[in-house]
Amino acid sequence: MSTEEGAYQAPEQMIIPNVWLNGTADEAAQFYTEALPYTEVTGKVRYPEEGLPEFQRQFAGTTMTVDLSVDDCALMLINGDNSLSLTPAISFMLNFDVLEWGTPERVEQEIRKSWAKLTEGGTVRMELGSYPFARLYGWVEDRFGVNWQLNFLDPDGEARPFLVPQLMFTGAQPRADKAVKYYIKVFKKALAHRLATYRGVVQKNPGVKGALAYTDFVLGSQWLAALDGGDAHDFGFSGGVSLLVQAHGQEEIDALWDGLSAVPEAEQCGWCQDKYGLTWQIVPDNMGELMARPGAYEHMMQMKKLVIADF
Repeated sequence: MSTEEGAYQAPEQMIIPNVWLNGTADEAAQFYTEALPYTEVTGKVRYPEEGLPEFQRQFAGTTMTVDLSVDDCALMLINGDNSLSLTPAISFMLNFDVLEWGTPERVEQEIRKSWAKLTEGGTVRMELGSYPFARLYGWVEDRFGVNWQLNFLDPDGEARPFLVPQLMFTGAQPRADKAVKYYIKVFKKALAHRLATYRGVVQKNPGVKGALAYTDFVLGSQWLAALDGGDAHDFGFSGGVSLLVQAHGQEEIDALWDGLSAVPEAEQCGWCQDKYGLTWQIVPDNMGELMARPGAYEHMMQMKKLVIADF
């Protein structure tokens, strides 16, 4: 990644987007290293050989997760079954910056290169082209079902990370503004020493009272974006994309869990669902160390909220 002055510099990442794939995590990881600039596999975890619950025994010894670094932004691929589906309610905005690539012509070249790869076997949602809000932009759902928005970043605007998860709140009633304020409040309470705030411009939708056309916000140094999609869409959030939060200690885990979990039946091994339908994973930031303990995987699978002392 370029370190030219003015380019976005990634802080320690607290929230990591997780993508659930139906047995294709290894294949997808290879695909993304070819499709996205500055992308590499940084780690891989395998399912245990023994001690798996019956519904996971088919995965014994196989890849469980693949860690990717996408221009210094962490992204995790989960190798699972077909129980969770992906929807466009969460997509990944890729911000191509002139400060990173040097010239507008080079930016366009890189966008078109990634676009050509991501559209192989995929579905184009918005054609790559010029729009009032961007010199070059396109939206594609790739062959694995993951949604990407490729954006020529305004050189006169605020610097942003390359990869930003975007949350689309669908339905007849606008919810994005209330949801973002809710997330900021929860994270400020749980993580008093870390950033949780709106960033950049908050764009209202002039046609719908209370609706957001777009906004940026930051939780624990992680950039996200949100907008209201209205009731023209037949999809909402799903566990296919979840946000994994690396909490520091049991106190942070408890505070985030109490603030976010709103669906008791969705609580399992650190996973929870909030009142807007968004799925979170609240885990200790020393999870790797805890999982190295004997029987840790079996202990984790028996928990709802993760309790560090029970690993």
